[in-house]
Amino acid sequence: MSNAEVLGRFVWHELLTTDTAAAAAFYPKVLPWRTAPSSMPGYTIWMAGQTQIGGLMALPAEAGATPPHWLVYVGTPNVDATCSQAQGLGARVVKPPADIPNVGRFAVLSDPQGATFALFTPGSGPPPGAPPAQGAFSWHELATTDVAAALLFYGQLFGWTKGPGHDMGAMGVYQIFQHGSSQVGGMCNVQGPSTAPSWLSYVSVADASRAVAAAKAGGGRLLHGPMEVPGGSWIAMMMDPQGGAFAVQEAPRTASQKPAAAPKPAAAAKPPAAQKPAATPAKPAAATPSTAATAAAKVAKVAKVAKVAKVAKVVVAAKVAKKAKKAARKARKAGRKVARQVRRAGRKTPRKAARPGVRRAARKAARKTARRVRRSTRGAARGLRRAARRVRRAARRRR
Repeated sequence: MSNAEVLGRFVWHELLTTDTAAAAAFYPKVLPWRTAPSSMPGYTIWMAGQTQIGGLMALPAEAGATPPHWLVYVGTPNVDATCSQAQGLGARVVKPPADIPNVGRFAVLSDPQGATFALFTPGSGPPPGAPPAQGAFSWHELATTDVAAALLFYGQLFGWTKGPGHDMGAMGVYQIFQHGSSQVGGMCNVQGPSTAPSWLSYVSVADASRAVAAAKAGGGRLLHGPMEVPGGSWIAMMMDPQGGAFAVQEAPRTASQKPAAAPKPAAAAKPPAAQKPAATPAKPAAATPSTAATAAAKVAKVAKVAKVAKVAKVVVAAKVAKKAKKAARKARKAGRKVARQVRRAGRKTPRKAARPGVRRAARKAARKTARRVRRSTRGAARGLRRAARRVRRAARRRR
């Protein structure tokens, strides 16, 4: 690869951590990697197959409170010129351009929003080999405070172009960026004011869930996933035991790996004819997704009808009870009215037209008649009230 072709490519990934021995033991358990020594003291090479894909070194003392992290290296034909251009666009130089003997020249920068990255111009050594099927870095993601400004900055610096965007609701738009015609990464908003802008690198694996299980067993922590993303890939974001964040990406699964979709019930299917029961009960066949769905629909329909009928019975019972109560009130009122009329008739018996005994007998008869009317109306009212109570109890039992 010539220096002209290297512009804008992710060419190296370096883990700076507080415990290189622990990291060297952890990552090969999670990813299809192994370690190899280098010509530089204190520097270890990450190998995926026969390809060198990254490095491992101790976090420098001058880093201060900077936590362990992965540093991405982006290629450029001229580190010094690109470094000056980046400064003119608002970047800050963290480590000025310097040579790595027999390797190339590099510089470390902080973009205008605060994410750290490195520039690299390869030396005259052998060109890198083809990326392996598993274990290569497959995607790069920038979490930033200003996606539009970051896209403009990196576009001017490396020629990256804007790709499609995916609306993630409250999280904003996930903006894909391209190198040439290939989609190589995405940019999104940082999640929360306490999160610093940073780059996150994804490594291709055969099984994301297996990588997550291995990371947990090795003392790592799962941050998000595994989950399927647009395009069919499966991703998971994790943190190694020292605090370095990384992610894995599993290629889209084939049809045989995905669970079979449940077939839809046949439309307007006629019910089978009733059959006579066999002499020996047969073992019921396992229900298919379509028959299970149909049965569930029937059960739901029956439950709905029963609920409606139950409500209707309760409403009718309440209406009957109300009518019975009203009829009892009317009966009591009518009885009191008749009793008053009888009493008035007895009092109106002419004193001169009858002897005292006759008048007393008439008043007694009127009172007796009034009592009989009151008793009969009270009895009728009690009967109606009892009927209303029976109706209400029956309605409560149906609930």
